[in-house]
Amino acid sequence: MTLKVDETEQGTWTVLRVRGELDLVSSPVVRQHVHGAVAEGRHDVVLDLEGVRFCDSSGVNILIASRRLMKSCGGRLRLVLPAEGAEDGSHVNKVLAALGVRRLFDVHPDARSATGGAARPLSA
Repeated sequence: MTLKVDETEQGTWTVLRVRGELDLVSSPVVRQHVHGAVAEGRHDVVLDLEGVRFCDSSGVNILIASRRLMKSCGGRLRLVLPAEGAEDGSHVNKVLAALGVRRLFDVHPDARSATGGAARPLSA
């Protein structure tokens, strides 16, 4: 399965809806979209990962690098990682939790909640 990224605007947020497999071959596409948003002055980004069915270490690295980029430019990054669905929940959610890095991200169950309310500050 290939990776597809759809970009929309919801208020001040750029929502990148990612679907497919987030791996060594496809993860640069996500990086390109995040960097493109920042280059255009959009510093509030939601990565909607609900449709990601597989994520390897390259995908995790892209998420961490995106977080670092958003922090460096004073932006906000939120992830959509549903706790339920696709059998036992979001694959990415499980991978991030297993690696102990899920706590680094501002995680929401859907895009609607991710684009509303106050974000928690990005920690180190």
